[in-house]
Amino acid sequence: MADPGAHLPPAEATGAKVRLDKWLWAARFFKTRQLAIEAINGGKVHLNGQRAKPGKEIGIGARLEITREREVWEVVVEALNTQRRPAREAVLLYRETPESQARREADAARRRDEKSFANEPAHRPSKRDRRLIHRFKQSLD
Repeated sequence: MADPGAHLPPAEATGAKVRLDKWLWAARFFKTRQLAIEAINGGKVHLNGQRAKPGKEIGIGARLEITREREVWEVVVEALNTQRRPAREAVLLYRETPESQARREADAARRRDEKSFANEPAHRPSKRDRRLIHRFKQSLD
């Protein structure tokens, strides 16, 4: 079986630098480079504990803190690539810290538990149900 990391161009495998927005896109943290740029400009991505600009060049060993929706990823850059490859290869570009992984799993479990306690109706109100609700609300006025 071929090595999944074999698709890295030789210049990038030797320790060259890559733009932060391009790396985030190639590592599949964001679907487009524009979304990566917006996240960086919005303070959702920190490089070595500092806010960075999209054009900042990163190298192997850089520490990134990436906030997407409710999840916070703390990763260390393991490899560089400017091409977007399949997800199996993209995960080889970084290593998530154990603390980050444990925290994300705990947050996901907490959200699952909270969702199980949510009081959601079994179905949407029918036309008759809406009429009864309106009548009830009018009787309160």
